[in-house]
Amino acid sequence: MSGLFDDLRDLYQEVILDHGRKPRNFRRLEDATATARGDNPMCGDRIELFVKQGADGTIADAAFQGRGCAISTASASLMTEVVKGKTAEQAKALGAAFRELAMTGTCPDCGAALADDMERLAPLSGVHEFPSRVKCATLAWHALNAALDGTKEASSE
Repeated sequence: MSGLFDDLRDLYQEVILDHGRKPRNFRRLEDATATARGDNPMCGDRIELFVKQGADGTIADAAFQGRGCAISTASASLMTEVVKGKTAEQAKALGAAFRELAMTGTCPDCGAALADDMERLAPLSGVHEFPSRVKCATLAWHALNAALDGTKEASSE
C-alpha cells in the first residue's frame, strides 16, 4: 500500500512543480472588475489578483501576477483555474474548504458539490505537514476574498 501513497505523493509534487514553473493565468487582467494584493511577510510571497465578474455575477476570468515560492505560485495558478464559472459565494465556499484542506490535509465537510474542485486542489493537501507553508498555499485564497469583498488588501498573517 505504501507504494500507492509514494506514487500519489510523486504525482502531487509534479503537479505543484508544473504549476510553480509554468503558472496558468499568470498575467495582468486589464478589464478586471475586482483586484487585490496579497502579501505573506514571513516568506516574501506577494501576488496581485485580478478577477473579472460577468453580468450574471459569475467569475468570467481570474489571473494573477507576483512572485513567490512554488507552493504559493502553484496555489494561485490552480485557484485561478477552479474559480472560473463560480459565483462569489461559491468561490468563497471553495476557499474555506481549501483552507481546511491546507491546514488539516482533509476536508470532512466537503460535499459532492465541491468534490471535483477539491480533487484538483488535492496536490496542495500535503502542506498541512509543514505549518509554515500553509500561509504560502492560502495566500491567493485570502487575496480572492479581499477582491470579492472589495477590501483590496490581504495578508496571510
